[in-house]
Amino acid sequence: MAILPFRFAKSDIAALNPGAIAKGYSIEVMPRTAAKVEDFRALLPQGTRVYIAHLEATPFGEMLDCAKRLSADGFAVMPHVPARIIPDRATLDQWLNRYASEAGVTQALVLAGGSKTKAGDFDSSMQLLETGLFDRHGFTRLHVAGHPEGNRDIDAPGSTRLVDAAARWKQDFANRTDATMAMATQFAFQAGTVLDWADRLAEAGVDLPIHVGIAGPAKLQTLIKFAIACGVGPSLSVLQKRARDLTKLVLPFTPDEFLSDLSAGLAKGRGRNVAGIHIFPLGGIATAAAHANALNEAARARGGVA
Repeated sequence: MAILPFRFAKSDIAALNPGAIAKGYSIEVMPRTAAKVEDFRALLPQGTRVYIAHLEATPFGEMLDCAKRLSADGFAVMPHVPARIIPDRATLDQWLNRYASEAGVTQALVLAGGSKTKAGDFDSSMQLLETGLFDRHGFTRLHVAGHPEGNRDIDAPGSTRLVDAAARWKQDFANRTDATMAMATQFAFQAGTVLDWADRLAEAGVDLPIHVGIAGPAKLQTLIKFAIACGVGPSLSVLQKRARDLTKLVLPFTPDEFLSDLSAGLAKGRGRNVAGIHIFPLGGIATAAAHANALNEAARARGGVA
């Protein structure tokens, strides 16, 4: 089951509250953590897009089993397809064929992946897309990675030259193919940084819808650990500043302030390409889903979400 591309309604943005902007969220799982969830239908709204993270050590069979389960439960399944862990074209062909034929998958997040070295023929998402295999196997929605704070694995610190060039290439690919495309970003902690990046892309002619990555509620220490490991840039200072406040150190960190700031920016006409949010459940999927659902319910009660 696929869900339609999400766009914020003017009434949602005018509400200026985290729940309005959390409507229609997507969320990420890993096969081994997903296996511990008894029933995703009790956690997530029907039709939620669920990304399945494919880490280097995860066997494809676990990815496929997770995709089959989530698809059977009525969710829009979007597995990661990381270039650097795929040895050759034949393997990519086999994976896409099995996702489509056995799990009914028609969506994928196509990315380079976090591996420092490539396993074979592929090094980038662009190389995967150019194979034509996604179209051959009926993948109609393709998301690609966005980097509001740059990517230290691609560019030198402080530079965005190569990731900007990649964004323009992805826009060109979307223009010349029938695929429905969007960008899903790494999580960040400063809305202003994300809005600056989104506006800069729009000025450069990149108008792919942007699904802004946010970290779900988690202990501050957990978020700092993941942020450093994932290469979060300047917005990491938000967590570090909070860590210096002993009164806040033991409290769970939530994305509410980030979402409110993002919503306020959208209301002022910034980030016109922002189309939704994507949740990284760093404090657990049940906690992240419950928090997002509670925000949505609160917004509905205030009349902020239709």
